[in-house]
Amino acid sequence: MGSKKPEEILKIMKASAMGDTCFTHILDFIKVGMTELEVSAEIERTLERLGSKGLAFPTICVSGVNSNQPHGEPSDKKIEAGDFLTMDFGAKVDGYCGDMTRTIAIGHVSDEQREVYDVVLRAQVAGLEACKAGIKCFDVDKVCRDIISEAGYGSYFVHGTGHGVGTEVHEEPYLNTKSEAVLELDQPMTIEPGIYIPEKFGVRIEDLAIITEFGIINTVKSPKNLIII
Repeated sequence: MGSKKPEEILKIMKASAMGDTCFTHILDFIKVGMTELEVSAEIERTLERLGSKGLAFPTICVSGVNSNQPHGEPSDKKIEAGDFLTMDFGAKVDGYCGDMTRTIAIGHVSDEQREVYDVVLRAQVAGLEACKAGIKCFDVDKVCRDIISEAGYGSYFVHGTGHGVGTEVHEEPYLNTKSEAVLELDQPMTIEPGIYIPEKFGVRIEDLAIITEFGIINTVKSPKNLIII
């Protein structure tokens, strides 16, 4: 838990790089009519081909109305035009975990989908910018939560903003409304706000950042602009 040694950070960065490569591949792989399970299986095969030894956690791959479940499991639901598709996955390098989430759109988006995506992205970027050694965890959570609340979606942000990562994908400290913990130098932390609208869709964007004295080093390089395939 807490701060990591340089060699530990390097392993986490390697796991994140595998995730980025996997995401690039999966954008070309996904086709309308595939099931969530087919896509999640390809994510896991790709991470294994890249050298991941096991998975950091069971892959989340949820589309359409299923994307309103923050921890939804892949199903036989087919991916359809107009869906959001949320993919949350992580490789493992020498026991150290990666963790990233991207939400993409299939075919086209509604004005509501585009608005919600923009709010989550603004909150996520602001959360990253708020992180540095010495900052309280609940203050980072508040930055993200305030942006989402001011946009009118506060009741749909139903989990914490992030958590520490190491040999376990969820480690202390946690970025949430109650945490009094303070971010420390060389801590790996996720920043992953989300909005989940019942019976409609959800959006989550997640990066894995290393805390520094001046801010963060983001280990996840995949684009965060709204991707429509």
